[in-house]
Amino acid sequence: MRQLIAGNWKMNGLAAEAAALAEAVRDGSAGIAAELLVCPPATQLAAVGRILAGSPVGLGGQTCHQDAAGAHTGDVSAPMLADLGCRYVIVGHSERRASCGEIDEIVRQQAVAATAAGLIPIVCVGESDEQRSGGQEVETVGWQIEGSLPKDFAGVIAYEPVWAIGTGRTATENDVVQMHAFIREELVRQLGDPGHRVRILYGGSVNPNNAAAILSVPHVGGALVGGASLDAAAFLGIAKAAQATVEE
Repeated sequence: MRQLIAGNWKMNGLAAEAAALAEAVRDGSAGIAAELLVCPPATQLAAVGRILAGSPVGLGGQTCHQDAAGAHTGDVSAPMLADLGCRYVIVGHSERRASCGEIDEIVRQQAVAATAAGLIPIVCVGESDEQRSGGQEVETVGWQIEGSLPKDFAGVIAYEPVWAIGTGRTATENDVVQMHAFIREELVRQLGDPGHRVRILYGGSVNPNNAAAILSVPHVGGALVGGASLDAAAFLGIAKAAQATVEE
């Protein structure tokens, strides 16, 4: 299974900027062993999708509502994302958990909605600085996995140490080894044999300088890239460090 390198552009990119970034990623994607994915803001999905059409770079949404349609002003549904050509959608990102009150049950419903619409959900889990400092990182992530995943989950997990997002701090290689091994154990415990096949991405200040070390860790099935995904050269540099296959 190829590693997945997913770029989360967050709330960045006007039309010209998004087009230029998408074109640069598309044009630099040839020969890269990893599966590439970009998740622009909703306002740029259609335009970026047209630019990426026919290329190896996939399109994804940054979130979706748990309902397929309805009176939810400002929200985007999973069928809407699929209609624009998205293949993936991120759900439960730490920023949305914190600022939008998306608790585990809502994230689970979003994952169900995404799957029903034919999308692959990327479910984010991870601990805060306070939880890690208090020795609660394993308990926190375990509860998030149990609460956020439907029983028949067949998507992707992204482990994002919240304390390493946008701070320039990165988990040590040993931190990544331990947490990804724990997540794999939890997936197998909760899902049975299918848990062996779920890709687990690492997301936390990944850059071209640390990507090779992170992506070589057992049970790391790729990376969820934030700030570095806004620079095509940096994003492609991370992708070039990906492993050709993932042995789980």
